Amino acid sequence: MPSSSFSPTSLKTKLANPMKKTVVLYPCLAVSHFVPMMQLADALVDEGYAVVVALIDVTMDDDASFAAAVRRRAASSDPSLITFHTLPRIDDPPEMPIDERFLLGYFELVRRYKNGLLELLRSMPPRSIHAVVMDALSNEALDVAKEMGVPAYTFFAWSASALAVFLQLSVAASVCDEGRPVSFKELGDSHLDLLGVPPMPASHLSREMLEDPNGEIYQAWMSSIGKNLEANGMLVNTFVSLEARALGALNDPQFLPGCEFTMPPVYAVGPLLVEGPPSGDTKEKHGHECLAWLDSVGCHSEEQLKEIAVGLERSGHRFLWVVRAPVRDSTLALHADPDLDALLPEGFLERTNGHGLVVKEWAPQVDVLHHKAIGVAGVPMLCWPLYAEQKMNKVVMVEEFGVGVEVVVECRQQGLVKAEEVEAKEGERLRARMRALKEAAAMSWNQEGGSSRTAFGQFLLDLEGVGIGQ
Repeated sequence: MPSSSFSPTSLKTKLANPMKKTVVLYPCLAVSHFVPMMQLADALVDEGYAVVVALIDVTMDDDASFAAAVRRRAASSDPSLITFHTLPRIDDPPEMPIDERFLLGYFELVRRYKNGLLELLRSMPPRSIHAVVMDALSNEALDVAKEMGVPAYTFFAWSASALAVFLQLSVAASVCDEGRPVSFKELGDSHLDLLGVPPMPASHLSREMLEDPNGEIYQAWMSSIGKNLEANGMLVNTFVSLEARALGALNDPQFLPGCEFTMPPVYAVGPLLVEGPPSGDTKEKHGHECLAWLDSVGCHSEEQLKEIAVGLERSGHRFLWVVRAPVRDSTLALHADPDLDALLPEGFLERTNGHGLVVKEWAPQVDVLHHKAIGVAGVPMLCWPLYAEQKMNKVVMVEEFGVGVEVVVECRQQGLVKAEEVEAKEGERLRARMRALKEAAAMSWNQEGGSSRTAFGQFLLDLEGVGIGQ
């Protein structure tokens, strides 16, 4: 993590221009959420804002990948424009088991860091803070911004389609049937007809929404989703050409009838992506072994890894495969170093040497997709949902966007996909649709009226209009 020298008492001197308009970003402890938020930071800097990134104190033992991502970004950022500040570590942080109770622990962690965030905001120069933008999963911090009289916005790294589903069902969950809370699990595979998305089975909802409606997990998740309605606005990492239906629903004044809160404005400001690396000596410039080779939170079971290996070998295609430690006893071994020789079929690594590369745990995903040898930025996707809102995303990718093919699971209990399915070919219709969306994504941030650039500009105008209530 960044140096602990960024203390509340010294932050005023750390800012190059203490009176410059400043936006405080409060990311979630997940790389997939942190990276796009840092691209938002760059966009704010380009518009003349200073950015302070407030971080919950996480050691390498807590989450090595997140801490490493923060270090990389802090090292590459201009400290006169983007300042990283680690909040004082709390005593006895709550447990965050890697199972269905993870979010309970995380929400409690954010609650217990509210005082640290409040002290940070109080330490900053008066009237310099124009807004706090927090990850949607860290929205307990809305209370802190409200106490300071600072405009607060939530940032969604997930899709607008998922957001539309979550918000509608959180409102529905607040309505009881004869005093009995709504149970979505009891609906089974019955289809839900919701605004902004194609019909989908209730069983495709995220795990938290299928919990006992009287239980802690369900209630905490629904409460967290609903709390986003208290924000001044919502920033979503998507673009209009991709999710016009969902965004149209979210911006409809009648989207949440009967809700006690007015639906705040939604700004589609994506795709927030790191620019791809230039061609050339990739290993020297970017370090990671898989990028050099190209020049010449889902985990699978051990059984599934073997099936994937068989399918890849049979296909004869060149491949790059990132293998994470497998699931054991319903627990994700986040930091275990996978033993490839034990996990993969005997002789697989030797037989595929030269046309395949297997990498342990992590690869710089965006850089890989941009690499000239890959050519997969803008091609169809195999949709293989494992956790969170991925089943919902699968429905939208396959049925709404028409850019994905569902991987059909042979056995729902074990979630095993046979090698034959891994070999399946893509259709030209999907490729054509994906190429069109790739071009639309590039145009969304175009200087001349791109939808996301326009939405970001509207966000800045609204931000100035809200004013500073300090």
